[in-house]
Amino acid sequence: MREEIVHKLEVLADSAKYDVSCASSGVERHGVGKIGSASLGGICHAWSSDGRCISLLKVLHTNRCIFDCAYCINRRSNDIPRASFTSEELAELTMEFYRRNYIEGLFLSSAIENDPQETMEKIVRTLRLLRKTYGFAGYIHAKLIPGADPILVRQAGLLADRVSINLELPSQAGLAALAPQKKPALLLAPMQQVHREISGYLEDTRHFRHTPAFAPGGQSTQMIVGAIADTDYQLLQASSKLYRSFGMKRVYYSAYIPMNADSRLPALTVPPPRQREHRLYQADWLMRFYEFEADEILDRSQPFFDLEFDPKIDWAFRHMDLFPIEVNRASLHELLRVPGIGPTSAKRIVRHRRLAPLSYESLAKTGVVMKRARYFLTCGGRFCGDVSMYPENIKNKLRGQDQQYQQLSLF
Repeated sequence: MREEIVHKLEVLADSAKYDVSCASSGVERHGVGKIGSASLGGICHAWSSDGRCISLLKVLHTNRCIFDCAYCINRRSNDIPRASFTSEELAELTMEFYRRNYIEGLFLSSAIENDPQETMEKIVRTLRLLRKTYGFAGYIHAKLIPGADPILVRQAGLLADRVSINLELPSQAGLAALAPQKKPALLLAPMQQVHREISGYLEDTRHFRHTPAFAPGGQSTQMIVGAIADTDYQLLQASSKLYRSFGMKRVYYSAYIPMNADSRLPALTVPPPRQREHRLYQADWLMRFYEFEADEILDRSQPFFDLEFDPKIDWAFRHMDLFPIEVNRASLHELLRVPGIGPTSAKRIVRHRRLAPLSYESLAKTGVVMKRARYFLTCGGRFCGDVSMYPENIKNKLRGQDQQYQQLSLF
């Protein structure tokens, strides 16, 4: 590999590491120069819908940017190493990594070098070289550039498996304060187009056998947590609207890491707790798989998550009038509200009780986490919680369990 390409890869893989919207985590393999080394390659891990771990080359097309967003390491005013790949270089590099079995796919993003149109054209050209010239059939996640022509957005969707455009901040006021060059209309327009194209593709597959696939992996976005004084309630409301309005496959949350000294970041005196990011992902899961609405999880009177207890059990503590429920009579919707019962175990319960009533012993075999669920249900009229049903009593018991099962240090 040429020294010039290696240098570009070092710069542009490092610049891409703060984008989490491919469910990725960095990987470091020691032994540079040896077979299988990927420490310089910007390799990340993504997880497919069936649980497989996929290695991706995560890189920017360029980190030269005309925007000056307060939170971004690649902003125009930062004095950092800059580089740009040509489409030919990046396509060749991706294929070289694939042939060496370093990667299974590509996660391609970019700063905006001169204007959105030119940058999007380069991304589409790279995708076309991979798909048409090299015949690459692996996974590709491509970022869309706000303000690019809809024709280019459509071409990217026809070539990539998944596309995304990062909303970054949940409110128009936040964008105006920290990223004034990013206009909400420019961010939402490609999301709406992608949603229409995917809906049209799914409809066409019902009538035509050989319909060209458009972003079969759907679209995703990312929001930054803690760069401004937005509440968890605002972030969750924004996510809910994205799921409803644009059929978003995933919304990712990234706890802001302070990299720039900027007076436009008055709310960020310390790095935001990772626990807050974790709670947002848990609440997002409740909306996607547990039939919760955003307004049920948080409201204006309680705009932040409890960092000690997860959103589901916190919701249960605020609605103790609904518990305990009888597990042999509760609907699937009611079962999903019980802490310790997930979608899989709830469906198992419904199937099992068609044959015979459930006992506490058989309930544990369905996958229910009994150390939490026991305080919120009855089984055959029997309540097996070892404390009275007051939130503080249950919290104290759960705190004790957490301490009991805490992993001990070997040192």
